[in-house]
Amino acid sequence: MAARISRNYNELQLLPVIKIKPHGLQIVGAIGTLACIVAFVLTPSFPTPDKLIIFLTFVFMMFSDALQMLKRLLPFVVILLTYESFRSVADHLNGHVDYSFAPHMDRILFSGLPTVYLQDLLWHSQVSWYDFIFYLAYMLHFIIPIALAVLVWKTREKHYWRFVSTYVVTAFAAFLTYLAFPAAPPWLASQNHYIEPITRVSSHVWAALGLQDFPSFYNNISPNPVAAVPSLHAAWATLLVVFVYKLYGRRWAAAAAIYPLLIYVGTVYQAEHYGFDIILGIVYALAAYKTTPYIMSASKN
Repeated sequence: MAARISRNYNELQLLPVIKIKPHGLQIVGAIGTLACIVAFVLTPSFPTPDKLIIFLTFVFMMFSDALQMLKRLLPFVVILLTYESFRSVADHLNGHVDYSFAPHMDRILFSGLPTVYLQDLLWHSQVSWYDFIFYLAYMLHFIIPIALAVLVWKTREKHYWRFVSTYVVTAFAAFLTYLAFPAAPPWLASQNHYIEPITRVSSHVWAALGLQDFPSFYNNISPNPVAAVPSLHAAWATLLVVFVYKLYGRRWAAAAAIYPLLIYVGTVYQAEHYGFDIILGIVYALAAYKTTPYIMSASKN
């Protein structure tokens, strides 16, 4: 009997092994990805970090890599949302909003307000094709860092945490500035008659695109409207070029430079930032890039 059992066991070992693949999760990922795309097409909304992490979870489920993606990206997204929640209370902690310093600096640096110059040149009381291009770049504010984070993780993994830490250091340095020095953007200064009349072009583009505040955690945070100095849009756009240049070379950096140029010009033209805000954002980005390795080294020690 024992010999027969042993013989049958040996025969079973020779049979081909059937591996069960997680097709179910891949199907869920495909359905979820399609549902996210359809939801955005039917009800367009601002692509915020919480929406992006949900979308990417479904995308990476299709490739059975969702867990690894979440291990790397979820801390980054949580920190971004934490920063945004801090930013939303900064104006409550310091109620003295400055309306004068940034436009004063613009007049010193540019002999006037660049927003006025650009709107005189480009704004004709109705939305034009280039307004959509500028606003599309503005909407990529969270998409670009998260997409680049995925790219760095997949292709230059040893640099991943340096990359994430630099963005985080830039964000929290900006938050401390918003806390100490709440400053109004051009559209709000104009609305309260501190500067000459200008148009908030982004609002017209928003309406033309039919964008909605689709329910999300980020929308409940209520970002701070007087967090204009420095421009975090300009800072993060600058970091894009810096990291692409350092990790992928000059040619890719030259192509990537189109994005910050659109941000620099577009946010000023659409009355979201002064030229001074943009310059300060660039300075913050470069300073964060240089200091982050020392901060990381100190935190390890």
